[in-house]
Amino acid sequence: MPTNKNAMTRYKILDELLSSRYHNYSLDDLTEEVCKRLSDMYPDTDGVGRRTIEKDINYLEYEGPFMVEIERYSVASYNSDTHKTYSKRCLRYANPAFSIFKKEMSDDEEYLLREALSMLGQFDGLPNLDRLEGLRLGLGNNKEKQIISFTKNPLENSNLFGELFTAISQKQVIELHYHVFSKPDEDLQINLNPYLLKEYNRRWYLFAESEKGGKLLNFSLDRIDKCIPLPSHKYKVYEGNINEWFDDIIGVTVLDNSPVYKIKFWVSDISKDYVMTKPIHDSQRNLPIDEVQSLRNKYPFLEGGIFLRIDCKRNYELIRELTSFGENLLVLEPKKIQNEIFEKISKINNKYSKLRT
Repeated sequence: MPTNKNAMTRYKILDELLSSRYHNYSLDDLTEEVCKRLSDMYPDTDGVGRRTIEKDINYLEYEGPFMVEIERYSVASYNSDTHKTYSKRCLRYANPAFSIFKKEMSDDEEYLLREALSMLGQFDGLPNLDRLEGLRLGLGNNKEKQIISFTKNPLENSNLFGELFTAISQKQVIELHYHVFSKPDEDLQINLNPYLLKEYNRRWYLFAESEKGGKLLNFSLDRIDKCIPLPSHKYKVYEGNINEWFDDIIGVTVLDNSPVYKIKFWVSDISKDYVMTKPIHDSQRNLPIDEVQSLRNKYPFLEGGIFLRIDCKRNYELIRELTSFGENLLVLEPKKIQNEIFEKISKINNKYSKLRT
């Protein structure tokens, strides 16, 4: 085993170079790159020769504890001095995911990584998608039964997701073309500073600020026709944490004129465990004992169950969620929310009554 003080540092550099799928390194290239990096780290170093790197690779491949599998292959290369093309003999790890400095993944870790890569692979156009493909290939083609299943809503234009992802990550203003369901043939356009892609109820949404007016808006991806990057436009960074925008709402719709309502409701014994284990909103909590007693005295027909409270702005998703439990969830306060739910249920009841006549 080489004993000089830079041996482990050279192994670390070689490990990174041999893992690369973005460069084709010959033995001379590896020697040059190792010398350069050693010089950056240790300015007083004398560098290393081709023979030393050759011995290092031989040690990694055959003599040491690693026994790595190194692939040797040829590529067409161009010499800018002679202006001639020649065949260059290169080296790299046979497995692009291999590293002598990485801990071996457990079967569970490998499975989870494969599932994650499979999910990301649905979205064409993601930046560095070739790196994801390299990771996937490095895991091999081991076919296993699915253990984890996520509810998915594959987009008809999955490339759009990647384009929006890139615009957000690269901080680019975009020209968005979209339509509304009521007028599918009308092309609407707006320039936006894109900030966030968010999934809710099996739909993906883009959250962005309009370039003119500075209003924060959201667009369902299934109604976006295309987006065009505008690199000449100055991107406006969102100040603060955009996720705080969702603190006081259920879903994705924010009505600027809605206050935060303190919504008190009763849940029956049939549904209480569902609501307790999957809260309607992060603010959900039990009402104090004295308040519960007061409500039981006021509404004696509400037998059993629990009394809860959430603090939310009114929107479509809130009303839909509160009505989804039917008679097993009754809103007690405020009257504005209670009346809206009553009107909604009355309309449903009226239409069903007509069906039964």
